Amino acid sequence: MKVKVGAELCFPHLFNASCKKPTTILVENVYLLLLFPSASLLTVALNLLIIISVFHFRHLHTPTNILLLSLAVSDCLVGLILIPNYILLQTSCWFFSDHVCTLLKYFTFIITSTSIGNIVLISVDRYVAICDPLHYSTRVTQRRVTVCVCLCWLCSFCYNTLSVKEEISQPGRYRSCYGECVLVWDLQMVYVDLVVTFIAPISAIIFLYMRVFVVAVSQARAMRSHVTAVSLQLSLAHPVNKSELKAARTLGVLVVVFLICFCPYYSLSPAGDSVLSDASISFVMFLFYLNSCLNPLIYALFYPWFRKAVKLTVTLQILQPCSREAKML
Repeated sequence: MKVKVGAELCFPHLFNASCKKPTTILVENVYLLLLFPSASLLTVALNLLIIISVFHFRHLHTPTNILLLSLAVSDCLVGLILIPNYILLQTSCWFFSDHVCTLLKYFTFIITSTSIGNIVLISVDRYVAICDPLHYSTRVTQRRVTVCVCLCWLCSFCYNTLSVKEEISQPGRYRSCYGECVLVWDLQMVYVDLVVTFIAPISAIIFLYMRVFVVAVSQARAMRSHVTAVSLQLSLAHPVNKSELKAARTLGVLVVVFLICFCPYYSLSPAGDSVLSDASISFVMFLFYLNSCLNPLIYALFYPWFRKAVKLTVTLQILQPCSREAKML
């Protein structure tokens, strides 16, 4: 965030050791004071509905929904922690300790990488469901999916702990003045993070979904023509049902939206903030965080069970006896 010459100091009694209060232009104010807060509230509300729905209704305790639950938790934390923290850093001086600054940055990296990991797991789930439906129920169980989700969060914690270990041991080492919260990575670490948290996961997601798409189209064509190819005999003996195909389409939309929202951020991360204006940076960050708000809207568009669960939750029918046993799927 750029500051004007002569701008008010964050800590006037510290004179030259104090940072200057950030100033914003009109376009940035629209993002920071209107769009970001709205996105934060909507993200928390929509993802809480998913969390409540999957937790409350027994009929929704499926392996796929456990993955959606994990994604909803990480998306909810984006709206609850990441977006308000970004607004604070761009519109105000940092009045908290260096330890709090480091902790918030640490959580930012964990939540972001976990969200990407959840998308990868959802892609694997759809891949097995479409490409190997015979063994899906035995290979993808609630217990295995729960273990995978826990490992996803654990790996994210471990990787990001290694990434910011120097900052954790020496909080505020990159602070140039009092009143700012920064965490600086060297260029080598930026490229490593780009590969680990974006290029590798995205490559896996695209590969898996392309396989899902090819198999789904092949089976649909074979069923329409009533001709069973030799290579599809086993699959067509137990054809993928409509709900699985619908889930595959939902994954496709999820992946496309994910790419649109995340690509600008990761494309510009190696170059730093110098190549864009502050307004452009605000737009890229808004797009980055918007993904967490759009995910539950995608579920609402494609999943009837989510719309039904929202209706029961909003009308407080979930408080009625035996509401947990309601048939949702």
